[in-house]
Amino acid sequence: MKTKTILMAAGLVLASSAAYAASWTGGDDLPTNPLACDGTAGEVAAKPYDGGVPTNAPDRNGKKITVVDVPKLIGVGYFSATTKGQAEAAKELGNVDVKTDGPTKANIDEQITFIDNYVTSGVDGILFAANDPVAIAPVLKKALAAGINVVGYDANSTPDARQWFVNQAEFNGVAKSLVDNLAKEIGEDSAFAIVTSTFTTPNQARWIAEMAAYAAKCHPKLEFLETVEAQEDNVLSFNQATTLINKHGDKLKGIVGMTSVATPAAAEAVTQSGLCGKVAVVGLATPNAMKPYVEKDCVKSVVLWNPVDLGYAAMYVLRAAADGTLKPGDTSVKAGKLGDLKVVNGSEILLGAPFVFDKSNIGQFDF
Repeated sequence: MKTKTILMAAGLVLASSAAYAASWTGGDDLPTNPLACDGTAGEVAAKPYDGGVPTNAPDRNGKKITVVDVPKLIGVGYFSATTKGQAEAAKELGNVDVKTDGPTKANIDEQITFIDNYVTSGVDGILFAANDPVAIAPVLKKALAAGINVVGYDANSTPDARQWFVNQAEFNGVAKSLVDNLAKEIGEDSAFAIVTSTFTTPNQARWIAEMAAYAAKCHPKLEFLETVEAQEDNVLSFNQATTLINKHGDKLKGIVGMTSVATPAAAEAVTQSGLCGKVAVVGLATPNAMKPYVEKDCVKSVVLWNPVDLGYAAMYVLRAAADGTLKPGDTSVKAGKLGDLKVVNGSEILLGAPFVFDKSNIGQFDF
């Protein structure tokens, strides 16, 4: 019932171009903070540390540690890239053994079981990307209570369930990039829909909330049609995008993919429907998955960050937390080749601004 209620709320708030006066928070209760329309950088207010603390953690400073990474799911290009970054960081550090393990579908219950098993078997550190910020919290708190260092990346938990969260980009920055590129491609008076994974997936829910707030402020004539769930499943994402195309017909001018699975699947749906150039696809995806669509001009822009760097940064943050060199109140952390990364929002480490891949640059990247 919760997801149905959220979807109804989204429809009531965003169903017409005039409906942006209120904002949909995408299933969480956090306030939105839309960036300036002219690109002026936003201010990040200082906040006290709000993360958790491992109980009676042993002295791990400089010692070999064993780390497990449990992402939302394994077997997709995005998390294969974060795994690659973690392995690169572990090799550089020289005192970390890290492996990735997790469900083959974005299922929170299975993810919890994987983490619980590793808490029981015993590891020094856990990296995670949450399928649900609230549901995952108890097992992460269990890990903290066992003295395990816990760091999130990509998709957060409630802050007190982990020590630090490596945020790939500020939520409002991702939202601005997506909406600005969408408006540029479809025009200010056009309608669009969104394909996400689930309404409870924390990063996607936050991006959508910030998109609504930014669109209301800077692109108020954009018309939102609906958001559909696709569970980070390629076939379901393709089917959902195809359903949107058939349901809304000529009214639909753009589809925004909120996941690295949904965006290429939406591009394929547009391609197979013969609508390249008529229905724009903008979204978050890895460049390798999008190259075929960008190269044939079916997709003009892809928004992301480097997921290899995200995994790399997460590993350095966990090592620093284990060593005690990253402490509550610190304003930055050293992350190898990435240099010093800023601490924001109390217990988040910011990787950087989102990047837009297009026909002029996408061939330079391989992940």
